[in-house]
Amino acid sequence: MSRFFTTGPVTSIEDLRVLAERRVPRMFYDYADSGSYSESTYRANEDDFSQIKLRQRVAVDMTNRTLASTMVGQPVSMPVALAPTGLTGMQHADGEILAARAAAKAGVPFTLSTMSICSIEDVAENTDAPFWFQLYVMRDRNFIDRLIDRAKAAQCSALVLTLDLQILGQRHKDVKNGLSTPPRMTIPNIINLATKPRWCLNMLRTQRRTFRNIVGHAQGVGDLRSLSSWTAEQFDPRLNWDDVKRIRDRWGGKLILKGILDPEDAELAAQSGAEAMIVSNHGGRQLDGAISSIAALPAIVETVGDRIEVLMDGGIRSGQDVIKALALGAHGVFIGRAFLYGLGAGGEAGVTQCLDIIRKELDVTMAMCGLRDVRQVDERILAGRPALANRPF
Repeated sequence: MSRFFTTGPVTSIEDLRVLAERRVPRMFYDYADSGSYSESTYRANEDDFSQIKLRQRVAVDMTNRTLASTMVGQPVSMPVALAPTGLTGMQHADGEILAARAAAKAGVPFTLSTMSICSIEDVAENTDAPFWFQLYVMRDRNFIDRLIDRAKAAQCSALVLTLDLQILGQRHKDVKNGLSTPPRMTIPNIINLATKPRWCLNMLRTQRRTFRNIVGHAQGVGDLRSLSSWTAEQFDPRLNWDDVKRIRDRWGGKLILKGILDPEDAELAAQSGAEAMIVSNHGGRQLDGAISSIAALPAIVETVGDRIEVLMDGGIRSGQDVIKALALGAHGVFIGRAFLYGLGAGGEAGVTQCLDIIRKELDVTMAMCGLRDVRQVDERILAGRPALANRPF
């Protein structure tokens, strides 16, 4: 058992979530663990996995199992990547650097968000393994071009272009908490921070407390006050498929399109020249009432076939969720909240614990389904076609 755990053995991602809730200030915990409006899609992302049942097989050779696979042509120790998540460095000081290190040690990709606390350069200078970079399209296209060039200079091995944040879905908890980076020193925030001494001490030891990919790089953004107004205005509602082509051409490397939820958009993604797409509803943080990612997955896989690699995120909280997504056609998955819980619970060691939990659950479940190689997982391991309540017509 890792030293940072003091409440008994940690056996699941839920255990990490409970620890993170205790240790991370309320506004940043709520930022990670919430959805937009009524949060119905946020809940469906998790709940719909429970409707998918597995076939248990017996008296088969379970020796010499392997979880090794590839994601976008990159060898991985298991088909799991760390998703891009904003404000990761507010779950734990230097959070992006710590998560990238844990991912590298585990042999899985790490994806840095545009809205990260640690910059592209911070992560590149403090880690050894190449990482992926996630790009939001802003109105300031010169800034976007410079971000792409900075990711190239840092030798990022793939660009993840997010398509589903042209406008920002309202997250009620963020509004009520007065979310800001760093937190405003209101009386409720001061009281809450006083109960999180470990978090506060770690934050005092770092200079990384704002959006370092933006401050000092975007025109007119030199401090926190100007940053707030800039981000409120910058997400670009004009984003279209011509922009995807322009970004693909400037990047020139492997491109992953994130935020595909509809078969018609999947077809356009397959025609775009991108290497992969991520079936995603932004963790239920954008269009509340949209279908879950796992419900959307089969129709998208059927639409695009093998013309583009299909990945997915949303609701992955266990190795069993991973294998269910693979069975429905995903080539790999991304985890977001799961690793954030680990980070908030115990920094780099907590992310490692998260990945270890998922790896063990994936391995044991695969064996009990009668398989020894994760690349052989398909719909045959399912106990019938899942009747997901919100499956698209």
